[in-house]
Amino acid sequence: MSQIDSLLQQARDSGLRRTKALEALFTCLAEHNRPMTLAELSSCGHLSSKCDKATVFRLLQRLCEKGMARRLGLHERAAYFTLLLPGIHRDYLICTDCGSIDPVDAPCPVHQLEEEIREETGFTELYHELEFFGRCPKCSASS
Repeated sequence: MSQIDSLLQQARDSGLRRTKALEALFTCLAEHNRPMTLAELSSCGHLSSKCDKATVFRLLQRLCEKGMARRLGLHERAAYFTLLLPGIHRDYLICTDCGSIDPVDAPCPVHQLEEEIREETGFTELYHELEFFGRCPKCSASS
């Protein structure tokens, strides 16, 4: 089963209808493999012919509600969206000046703590999201 088929099945299992727009959204996010803005996604070749920006936004909201996508970024700036894939965890660096988002290329320091919390509390389906905020090298150099 391909990654897109797996995502579509997961979406269906969580109550979402399989549509051409949903399939195109998954394809675009999976192919780019990085957080993307609504504008980037709406202009993606897979999506631009299937639906409008409002439909893309509604799909993203539903995916976030179902735990299949994650919204990143500073609230006053454009939001970025990325897929949450089973077994794959990413943490991010977010620039407070330009809003750029980059994945952290280091082991996550919170996994062991998450496991301890799971064992102590009995919580199931426990997860975390880790974002670091600061000024990127480009913004730091320009000041």
